[in-house]
Amino acid sequence: MRVEEVMNKDIITIDASEHPIEAVKKMFKKGVRRLFVTQNKKIIGVISYTDIAGIDISNKKIKIKDIMTKKPIKIPAEKDIKVAANLMLRSDVSGLLVTKNNKEVGVITKTDICRLVASGKLVPKK
Repeated sequence: MRVEEVMNKDIITIDASEHPIEAVKKMFKKGVRRLFVTQNKKIIGVISYTDIAGIDISNKKIKIKDIMTKKPIKIPAEKDIKVAANLMLRSDVSGLLVTKNNKEVGVITKTDICRLVASGKLVPKK
């Protein structure tokens, strides 16, 4: 099974100049754990609840670009789902940005892979 068969095509983004509290609000509203960070409509990073947990939210000067993880980990859409799972485990991340022809086309998460296993569509080898 390929990544593009499982990925979510909705890449949820937030501008790098926003305050981190806006990221928290958007993640909660959208039901996601990460947002891809944009600057001039180009993805430059990723921010998650973990990135925000240790900062002083009352500091109005702090911006998402100050605390985001730069250069999100990407995976080609045509790769096998097992490659994505291994990349997430090795990189200690819960989601990957999916690319096709050097363009961002979606997101795949550990939750997506767990849903496949739970539904019986992806059966781990014993």
